[in-house]
Amino acid sequence: MTSFPRSAPSRLTAGAALVGAAGVALLAAAVAETRKFEVRTEVLPLLPPGAERIRILQLSDIHFVPGQDGKAAWLEALGEHRPDLILNTGDNLSHPGAVPPLLRTLGELPRTGGFYVPGSNDYYEPKPKNPAAYLVGPSKNAPARPELPWRELFAGFESFGWQPLTNARACVEVKGTRLEFSGVDDPHLDRHEVQGFGDDDAAVRIGVTHAPYVAVLNEMTEAGADLLVAGHTHGGQVCLPGGRALVSNCDLPPAQARGLSTWTAGGRSVPLTVSAGLGQSRYAPVRVFCRPEAVILDLVARA
Repeated sequence: MTSFPRSAPSRLTAGAALVGAAGVALLAAAVAETRKFEVRTEVLPLLPPGAERIRILQLSDIHFVPGQDGKAAWLEALGEHRPDLILNTGDNLSHPGAVPPLLRTLGELPRTGGFYVPGSNDYYEPKPKNPAAYLVGPSKNAPARPELPWRELFAGFESFGWQPLTNARACVEVKGTRLEFSGVDDPHLDRHEVQGFGDDDAAVRIGVTHAPYVAVLNEMTEAGADLLVAGHTHGGQVCLPGGRALVSNCDLPPAQARGLSTWTAGGRSVPLTVSAGLGQSRYAPVRVFCRPEAVILDLVARA
C-alpha cells in the first residue's frame, strides 16, 4: 500500500488544533487556580516587650458572586485561626445580589470586632472586559456605573462590630496593648483623605488602604505608621512563574504587589503587607501563578 506525505494544509490544521487544545488547557488551569485558596501568615515584631501576640485576619478582594459555595465554606472555616481582630480591606462584591450570601458567610466568623475600608467594587458594579486588559495597566473607573448595595454591606459589617476607617482613625485595646488604625476611602476612586494618627498612648499605629497608591503610603508612613496594610492588586493576578507580578493595578511597584516588603518615606521605613485577595472580577475569572489568599498578621513582642 502506498502512503502519501501529509499535505501542508493538513499539517497546519493539526498544528492549529494542538495550539487550540493547549490554550483551552491553560485557560482551564487559570480558572481552577481561582479556587485554590491559601492562608499566608506574617509574623511582625511590633509590640512592646512582654506583650501578648495579637492576631489580625485580613480579608481582601473577595469579589463575591452568589453561588460561590466553595469560597463561602472556605471563608467560614477561617475562624479556626482564632483571630483577635478582623481587617477587611475592600472590594467585597462582584454582583448586585452578593450582599445577603456574603454577610451570611462572614457572619460565621468570630465576633472579635475589627475594621474595614471600602474599595471601588463595594460601591460600583464591575464592567465586562477582556481578562487580558489587566496586564495593560491600572484599570479605569468608567462613569455612570451602576451602584452596588454598599450601604447594606457596610451596615452588615458594623453589625459584626467592624468599625469603618473611611477617611477616619480609631483605637482599640487588645490583650492589654493599644492599637491605633488610620484608614482611607478608596484611592482608586480618588476619595482618600489621610487622617494620620493622634493617640499618644498607642503602642502600634497601622495604616490601612484598599489600593496601595504611592502617595497614600508615603503620607501614612510620614504620619507615623508602624505598619501598612493593603489589598487591590490581586497579587498581579496573571503572573510569571514564581508569582512574579507584571502589574499592580496602581502605581505601586509590581515587585511589591503581594506579600511583605518594606516601604520607605520621609526618612522612615516600615513593613508593608499587600494581600493578593480572595477573588477577582466575575468578568476576569482567572489567576496565573497567583493563588487567592487570606492573610494572618501575627503582631508579636519586640525582642
